Amino acid sequence: MRCVNIIEKLNELSPVSYAAEWDNVGLLVGNEEKEIKSVYIALDATDEVIDRAAECGADLLLTHHPMIFKAIKRVNETDITGRRIIRLIRGDICYYAMHTNFDVMGMADAAADEIALKDREVLEVTYKDEIGEEGFGRIGKLSHSMTLSECAEFVRESFHLSHVKVFGNPETVLKTAAILPGSGKSTIASALGKNADVLITGDIDHHEGIDAVAAGMAVIDAGHFGIEKIFVPYMRQYLERECRDLTIYEDHSPEPFLIF
Repeated sequence: MRCVNIIEKLNELSPVSYAAEWDNVGLLVGNEEKEIKSVYIALDATDEVIDRAAECGADLLLTHHPMIFKAIKRVNETDITGRRIIRLIRGDICYYAMHTNFDVMGMADAAADEIALKDREVLEVTYKDEIGEEGFGRIGKLSHSMTLSECAEFVRESFHLSHVKVFGNPETVLKTAAILPGSGKSTIASALGKNADVLITGDIDHHEGIDAVAAGMAVIDAGHFGIEKIFVPYMRQYLERECRDLTIYEDHSPEPFLIF
């Protein structure tokens, strides 16, 4: 199967037109005419991930976070990104990233499914037409009323996490939740504007957390990696269904940090 044919399938799921203007998605390294027999799926294109993809003999590396964000003035071994690009080219591995387009068309509903969010709607609208609205995150009703401490434990178990960080009174009763995989600090105002009892997201700083509580909304910080890691099994299942001749390798990198 040619790389361009796989790209067509990826665009059926998460069209690049849904990506944010600042983002960098699509085929970032390689030849779209290359014959692809195996795909390695990961959250990030780290050195270790690229090495494992090469060891597996993967023809295509698919990640959520783009390895190339900023303009590159040189590609050499002394630059982290340059070193990774060289490794991919030497291994004849194509590299494709689907970031904010997948956040909008894939990640948002997948994360909401994990916590069984009901009567959901888009948290932050980025696209609207006569058919409907799309955008980042989802907001809806929890399956039943629960305290903040119960919800925190539910989120921790649902996403198989070692821990979550909580802002708010543990005994506060919650009915409505907003969820935004990745870094959700920019959506606090949207969640407050839609009267969410709790925002479930990642990368919440000290001041943002306490200010959200002061404004009447609890926050559960499940980490950037913690929620977005669902990209890997989600895309494995999708490619196994849509591209049955491919061999799929699934990355199992742990959280990129330790809590002592």
